[in-house]
Order: sequence, then structure tokens, then C-alpha cells
Amino acid sequence: MLKLCGVQFLLVIHSAMCQYLGDLHVTGPLKDMNFSVPEGGGVRFIYQFTSEVPAVSFRVTGETDGIIDIVPRTGILYLNGSLDWETRPVHRLQVESLDQKGNIVKGPYTVTIYVEDINDNPPQFDQIKYTGVVRQNSRPGKPFMYVHATDRDDPTTPHAQLTYSILHHFPNPYAEMLFQINNVTGAISPSKMGSHYLDPQKQDTFTLVVTVKDMAGMTMNAFTSSADVIITVKESLWKAPPIIHIQENSTQVHPVNISQVQSNEPDVIYDLFEREKLRRLPFSVDQNGVIYVTEPLDREEKDTYDFFVVTKDKQGELVDKPLHVSVIVEDINDNPPVCQQPLTVIEVQENEGGGSNIGTLLATDMDEENTLNSRLQFKIASQVPDAPASNLFFIQQDTGVLHLTSRSLNKRIASNYSLKVLVTDAVFQTICDVQIHVIDINDQIPIFEISDYHHVNVAENIPVGTVILEIQATDRDEPATGSSYIIYQMKEGDPNNTFIIETDPETNRGFVKINKALDFEAAPVYNLVINATNPEPLVPGVQYNSSSLAIFKVFVSNVDEPPVFHKTVYNKEVSEDVPVNTLIITVEAYDPEGDTVRYSLEGDVRKWLRIDSTTGQVYTASTLDREQQEMYTVEVVASELSNAAQKSKTTLILHLSDVNDNPPHLAMDYPPFFCHPLSGGERAFIQAADADEQWYYPKFTFSLPDDMNTRNNWEISKVNGTHAYLSPKHVDFEEKVYNVPVIINDNGKPPLEMKVNLEVNICKCSSEKSCFIEVQRQHFWPSPGQAIGILIGVLLVIGLILGTVFFRMKHKQKNEKKRHQKDVRDKSELNRLA
Repeated sequence: MLKLCGVQFLLVIHSAMCQYLGDLHVTGPLKDMNFSVPEGGGVRFIYQFTSEVPAVSFRVTGETDGIIDIVPRTGILYLNGSLDWETRPVHRLQVESLDQKGNIVKGPYTVTIYVEDINDNPPQFDQIKYTGVVRQNSRPGKPFMYVHATDRDDPTTPHAQLTYSILHHFPNPYAEMLFQINNVTGAISPSKMGSHYLDPQKQDTFTLVVTVKDMAGMTMNAFTSSADVIITVKESLWKAPPIIHIQENSTQVHPVNISQVQSNEPDVIYDLFEREKLRRLPFSVDQNGVIYVTEPLDREEKDTYDFFVVTKDKQGELVDKPLHVSVIVEDINDNPPVCQQPLTVIEVQENEGGGSNIGTLLATDMDEENTLNSRLQFKIASQVPDAPASNLFFIQQDTGVLHLTSRSLNKRIASNYSLKVLVTDAVFQTICDVQIHVIDINDQIPIFEISDYHHVNVAENIPVGTVILEIQATDRDEPATGSSYIIYQMKEGDPNNTFIIETDPETNRGFVKINKALDFEAAPVYNLVINATNPEPLVPGVQYNSSSLAIFKVFVSNVDEPPVFHKTVYNKEVSEDVPVNTLIITVEAYDPEGDTVRYSLEGDVRKWLRIDSTTGQVYTASTLDREQQEMYTVEVVASELSNAAQKSKTTLILHLSDVNDNPPHLAMDYPPFFCHPLSGGERAFIQAADADEQWYYPKFTFSLPDDMNTRNNWEISKVNGTHAYLSPKHVDFEEKVYNVPVIINDNGKPPLEMKVNLEVNICKCSSEKSCFIEVQRQHFWPSPGQAIGILIGVLLVIGLILGTVFFRMKHKQKNEKKRHQKDVRDKSELNRLA
């Protein structure tokens, strides 16, 4: 009875859905079929098989799981319960039709039902609680543990695509989390902040609440699960060693173990990385982290080494942050003293006093500075000749400074001495050679061959560096010494160093040269006194006298020179609205010879200026305009009244400052248009510009005049300082050109206003939202040139039409059929779209 009621219930469902089933084609003859049915959902209709005589009923067998059944009389395949993808994702059935006696008429046919998964299972972690250990200073992004979750839904759909995240972080002492999680793999690693701040001395345990969402975490309807992750922070094993000290030139058998490092991770590959590109790095590291020096080091070649120890995994990726290793090479005394010069030569006057400092022997040591290894000591080992005594010289033990002893030298006894100086450090010694030349005492003064060189005439424009006189003095002291070399100087008559004297070191001849430009007007005559001296001081009792002096005069002749301006460039800032005949600036020039100066202008291409030829006062000659030229440059010419060819020029630069003298205007490449018919909400950009200088940024105000016609049809809204929107206030516009008056104000002081008639085109538009053709403007008459163009265009169109007619007549019969077929297709398409 219950089964009959169920069948009757399904028949009622079937009867109610007949029209719907027919529309969706869910009935049909018996054949092999596939169906996709979402899981869950309860009792549902799947399909209705139609019977063919003599069949009167249907039967279903196979993987029905008691859920899938068929109404024998009607052939309705239905579900009497819910499918479950997780239990069975595919059901394979056999359906057959039977006659009145129960014999098979058709079939069995295979019916396959694919169960579609729905998101009905939340993800689950494989552990309730996770524990992990991380080392201090671990590399950011390097995973130290994983969490894992699964989802029973279909893995090929987003239902089982899982996303991990950290929901809570206890404690969280910083603005950023110290840990991060890969949202796909569940890998947990230190963040950049964590790599820097994790410290077991401050906090050795953290608890993370990790969540997992299905649906790839992309929807609010995703299922979520969570688990606790307990993380213990341990001290880092990966620490840089202290500074390593290695003594140079070691005799140990190399390589030598100098330090060891240990990674936080197992099974890493250790390697060295150079900070500086050396020819070779004399260090190595083995796979236990032991660092070796591979050869003896030389401090004098290189005294410090800096490199890094790195760890990599088998894929070559860095595991730990690189460790900095610093090595200092310690010095040993392995370098002898070195004489700075193969032979040190010193000159000493024969009357030099006892105890005098006569020179220094210089030596160096390549061992480390300011240590006992590089400390040098000096001692005289021998003196040749040893006359008149064997101890004429003394050397300071720690500085190498040489002195005379209490006796003076005598050139007649010995003119040269050779010293062997022993230079020692704590281990080595070196012999340095010193040669001492005994030179003549300066007991002779220079004497001029001519004491009066009379005079020299020179023009004031003579070039600097010209030799105007040669002079000669002689000295009977020993040649090629400081006692006989002569220095010439202007003793009197040249306070401004207008002249200079150079000496030929071979002949002691002097050359008097022009050192500065001459000026007849400033100094027409020079009365000069020259003295001759030696660089070496004279011996006591000998003095320079008049024999070491010479005199001569220099007469400077006048040369007509052009006027001279006080400035090379004149700059003046002027407001562009100054009245005509305003005094701008006064330029000044003088003539060195005292001639009267006349002024004129060159390069005044705009005729803006005039100059008073007598005073040099520059006036405005016409209205200035900054918008034409902001910086205006002319040349001012100053010429002698008596000789106009003698002239000079200077530059006058006017910097024009702006005033608000230009009203704003529209700055648009083409007038705005709106597509007809209007639909409402249209608006068009309008833009203004101003030739005046804009302070900081331009700012214009747009408005409409106060007339009813304009304000009823249009409105303006501000966009920014240079743009506004023009919008129609309704859609009842004709297809034509409208003149819309627009008022534009600038922000000058005082502001200027401009009223413009803006042409707005209401036109038919193409699919690209542009006008097909410009609407005919009212009261428009073509110009003669335009009329000729129109006439030619009309003739071309007529020719094209005649050619087309001729072509169609020739092919009329052939095209008749094609046009008929096209008409049929077009009519069919119109009926479909109607």
C-alpha cells in the first residue's frame, strides 16, 4: 500500500511537470545516457523514458543504493533520497523495457549518473595541536614546520582548495607578526621582523592560532577550522666567530684550523663568499663548518681579510644569513730598513756654525707602523776623509737628523765627505750612503755691469709677458751654488708689481717683463730701482751696497682706447605696464683718454626702448608686453665723440614682470558636441587658458549670463582650475548648432573677464560616438573656394552614380537572383530580431 502511494505521489509530480519536462526535452526513448546530479537535495525527478509497443513497463538494476528507482508504467527515473558524492561519486545502472509478460523488449541500456559535489564538508587538521622549534636569527621565509589539513569534498573543485592563515599570535609584542604561513602549503617560517627580533632571552614560547578555509578562502560561505601551534624559540647556533688573529709568515703545515661555525639546519653545504674580489682567497671551509687558512699570509701584502660564510641547501638556495668573518694578520719583524734615496746629498757652507742642523737621512721599514718592528735607529759607521778630524758629524739616533759637531768645515782641507750610516731595527740593519758637499761661503755680493739702463719707451697696450729690458750682474762666489745665484727684484718704483724679473740660472742674466697691463692715464712714467741679491745669506761683515743696484725709467705712451663700461652686464626688472617714456636704468661708461662718450642701442628689434645719447639713461619708447617676450636683451654701445670707431658694448637685460592684462579665453581644439537624440546626463569638457603668468596654478571661474534662454537650456559645473563641464538641462534639443554664451573670469588682480560664444553641435552620431557630418550652421554661405570644392564634389558623385547605373544594367540579370536571395535573408533576420 505504501509503495503504491509513493508511485501515485511521483505520478502527481510527473503530471504537474509535464509541460516543463516537454520544454526542456527531459523525455525520450530508451538509450545509453549520462546524467550529472548534485549531491543532496532529496527526492528529485531525473528523466522519463518513453515506451515503444509492445513495451508496457520499465525496470532499473545496478548501483541504485536503494536511492535511484524508476516508475515501471511511466518510465520516470527518479531519486527517492539524497545522493552523496563522498559515498559514491558515480552510479552505473541498467534500464530495460518489458512487455506484458515481463519479457525484455529493449535493453538493457547503460545509464550513468555522475554525482556533483557540493561544499558540505569542513576542512580538518591532521593534528589538534602542533609543536615546532625555531632558532634565533633564522632566515626569513625559511620554513621550520608545517601544518596540514584535508577536506573530503571533491579535490578537483574549489570545495577542497584550502587556504591557511594565522588568526591569532600570542604574544604579539610588535606591530608586525613574528611568524608567517604559506597560505597554500601550510609552511610556517619567521617573518622579516621575526628573523630580526626573535630572542629566547626575551620570549621563548609563542602560540599561533592557525585557520584553514576551503573554497580557496574566496567566499564568506567557506568552511573554517583552526588549530593551535606551539613554537619554542631556541638560541641560534649560527654565530659569527670573534675577530681572528693570524701571525704572518707562519711555518705551520697548512691548511690550519682557525675557527668553526655551525648552522641551525642539518645537512647544509658550507661555502665562502668574498666581500672584495681578490686574486685568490687564502681561506677555505669544510662541510663541518671548520674554517682554515690555506697558506702563510704576508701582512705587508695584505693586513686584513673580510669574507662571509654561507650555507646552502642541495638546490643551491641560502639557508642562513651570511656570517661575517674578519681576519687580522699580525706583524712580525721580517723587513729590513730601506734607504729612501740611494745617495743622500747635503750642502754645507764652510762657515756653518758648530752644532748646526745640516740635513736629514730618511729611511723606511715596511713592518707595521708605530711598533718595535718598524722602529729605526741611526749611527754613523764611517767618515771619509777623516780630516781634520774623524768625528766632524753627529746623527740623532731616533730621527736621522745630521748635525755638525763643534768644529766648522774648511773647503781647502776637504770639499766633500762620504758617510756610511748604519740604520737598524730590532732584527735587521742597513747601510745608507750620505755625501756632504762643502760649499763656498757667500762673501761676494752681486755687481751690476751697468748701473743706469736709462729709459725704455713702451705703448700702454703692450701685451703682458713682453720682455722690455735685459740686465746683467755678476757674482764671484762658487758657481752653481746659492752663494752665486742672483735674484733680481724691483726695490722701488713699482708698488703694484706691474713688472717682474726672471733669472736665467746658467748665466744669471735678468729679463724684465710686463706683469700687469699698463695704463697711461694711471701711470705714464715708472722710475725703477732694481737690486740683486743671493738666496744664501752673506757672511758677517759683508753687506749689499750700491753696486748691487741699477736704475732705469719706463715711459708709457698713450694709445687711444675705447670707452669702458662700469659693468659688463646690466640687469633690470620692469613691470610690463610701465608708461611710455619711463626711465628704466642709467648705464655709465668713461673714456680712458677723457673724450666725451655717446650712447646708442643695438638689437632693439621690438623698438621698446630709447637711450639718451649723452647721459646713458634708458627709457621706454613703446608699450612693453611680457607675453611677447619675458626677457628682453639689447646691447648698449658707448663710442668716443671724436672717433666713433672707438667703441665698446655692454648687455642690458630687462626682466619683464607680469600684470594681469590678458583676459582668459577658450583653449579647445574643437567645439563640443552631443549626440542626437539626447538621453540625459551628457556633459562636455570646456577648457580656458590665459597668456598672463599664472602664480602657483591657474584658476578660472566659469559661469553663464543671466538670461532665461541660456539658463533654462544649459548649466556649467566646475571641474578644476582650468576645466568645467557644460551640460544640457533637458533632452529636447534640435539637430543643429547652438551658440552658448559663457563668461570666464581669471584670478588676476584685478581679475579680467571674457564673454565667449561657444558653438555646441547637436548631431547624429556614428557607433563610435562621433558626428556623421557637421550640422548646417544657420546663415552659412560658402566662400568661392568652398563653392568650387562643392561643385567638384557634386560632379564626382554624379559620375559615380552614372558608372554604378551602367554597371548594374550590364549585370542586371546576374544580380537579380542575388538581390532576391539577400532580401529573403534580410527579411528572415528582421523577423528574428523583431
